[in-house]
Amino acid sequence: MNVSIITPTYNSSKYITKTIDSVIIQTYTDWELIIIDDCSTDNSIEVIKSANENDSRIKLIKLSKNVGVAEARNIGIKEAKGQFIAFLDSDDLWYPDKLEKQIGFMKENNIDFCYTGYEKVDEEGKSFQTMKVPLKISYKELLKTCYIGCLTVIYDTKNLGKIYMPTNTKREDYATWLSILKQTQYAYAVPETLAKYRVYSNQSSSKKINMAQENWNLYHNIENLNIFKTLYYFSHYAVNGLIRTKLPLLSEIIERNKDFK
Repeated sequence: MNVSIITPTYNSSKYITKTIDSVIIQTYTDWELIIIDDCSTDNSIEVIKSANENDSRIKLIKLSKNVGVAEARNIGIKEAKGQFIAFLDSDDLWYPDKLEKQIGFMKENNIDFCYTGYEKVDEEGKSFQTMKVPLKISYKELLKTCYIGCLTVIYDTKNLGKIYMPTNTKREDYATWLSILKQTQYAYAVPETLAKYRVYSNQSSSKKINMAQENWNLYHNIENLNIFKTLYYFSHYAVNGLIRTKLPLLSEIIERNKDFK
């Protein structure tokens, strides 16, 4: 298999069929979908097994104890056979030509680390915001704002090796992208919207505060930035996050005047 898709799941029976279907209908067919079930208590296992019976490229790893999303992804990465590693959570979706366009773009331009634009959808799948992305991004630029959606990422293990996610932060995906950008100068974007990220209406303000705390921890304790650099990048994170989520019209104006697509 050329592409290994890593999908952790926990009680995702409501959405995982659509997620799996969005992989099955890919125009690029040389893939394996590794689903790591983190001790679901619903009927997710039955849904996944049914999909596997119809398509042997779908593989299930059933964990005996709950380990969390970062370690679940790492278990999938360890088992991956593909040259390229991609990520897709169990409630998100891909456009049918996502892999074809992204893998083609990476091979044509000799790119090790790639991402795309994506749209946010609600629990019913209705789109409400398009997240545009810069055409390329460096380590220092990514520190200011995590423009890279996990569901859009593909990296090349041939040149980078297998990159595992840290388990000491809830910003494990962000920390991983920063880690990769210490090995390669830039991440590059396919300048198209090729994925759908599901957002839930019950996200509380306390969760947002916790996420802000996780970002502070990421800067100061994981990236080992001094207090002044931590304050600098955290302020960018806070302001940019507010603009992107609460002031989308202003965000669109800013993006038009930058190298965004």
